Amino acid sequence: MIQVTVLIAVYNAERTLRKTLDSLLAQSMGQWQAVCVDDASTDSSLSIIQEYATRDERFRISVLHENRGQAHARNQGLLMAEGIYTCFLDADDWLAPDALAHVVRTFEENENTDCVLFDCRMVDDESGNETAYPMEPFEVKTGKEAFLDSLTWKIHGVYAIRTALHIRYPYDETARSYSDDNTTRVHYYTSRQVRSCRGTYYYRQHSGSVTHTVSPSRLNRLLADESMKRTLVQMGCGDDVLQMFEHQRWLTLIDTYMFYYAHRRGFSVAERRDFLSVIQRYWGDIHSEEDKFGYRHCDSWQSFLRQEEVYFFLRKIKKMIRFFDRSLL
Repeated sequence: MIQVTVLIAVYNAERTLRKTLDSLLAQSMGQWQAVCVDDASTDSSLSIIQEYATRDERFRISVLHENRGQAHARNQGLLMAEGIYTCFLDADDWLAPDALAHVVRTFEENENTDCVLFDCRMVDDESGNETAYPMEPFEVKTGKEAFLDSLTWKIHGVYAIRTALHIRYPYDETARSYSDDNTTRVHYYTSRQVRSCRGTYYYRQHSGSVTHTVSPSRLNRLLADESMKRTLVQMGCGDDVLQMFEHQRWLTLIDTYMFYYAHRRGFSVAERRDFLSVIQRYWGDIHSEEDKFGYRHCDSWQSFLRQEEVYFFLRKIKKMIRFFDRSLL
């Protein structure tokens, strides 16, 4: 019987892919299945996957002829999942040899548990330095507690889930980036219990990731949040949950405008127009009973823009003053 299905979305990962796949072959628990989905790679990734599938029948392959992003690729892999539990493994990450064994043991010893978090270790791609994800240790949380903690990522989103629940809530494909956060939060919210385990997942961090790239694709964060709000409403979440999410959306709005303010000179006129159009729609859709961090009286879009421009201009001046003060010491 297959215990765990591991979903691996692959796109031009030839540099790191072998280490990822070798970490599965090294697992102390042998009842796993790896579904490798090649997302129209243009390098030798597909050949590498085929090589491993020839060596070990536990590797299954799905080939996509159009690149549509990680969420879509994982959903294609989910259609082939035969394990009782499912997790993802990015094509540049790897697992400790006993990682899957710890996950399965935690599920089997706790029948009401629907999600199990790995022990996530962050590895710098350039230096190789390793640090633990900054999360307070915990044994068990309710699904709602885990959901609320995920709003600010007090807990991470690297986990295994019962496959039946994952099939019920597949990956959100709204945006090519950030929408996987939505899936994590829905999985946590709909879980009876969420636990942690000692199985280690090594998460490679590198400067080429979407979150470190300066481009208008940053707007995907807002699109993903809009999708998350629709999902919460459809699920019938209480007003307390919706208000907490709206609170977080205000933080996201301000952070996104700060990103726009800092980098807009590098955008085209059309990109600037589209960026502001999405931000305006997002701003108008937020409904919060809170003070909105000083924006309660901004009842017009133009007032909001003026406040933001003044605020970030003053921040810029303050940083310049600090720099000159230090240079005079």
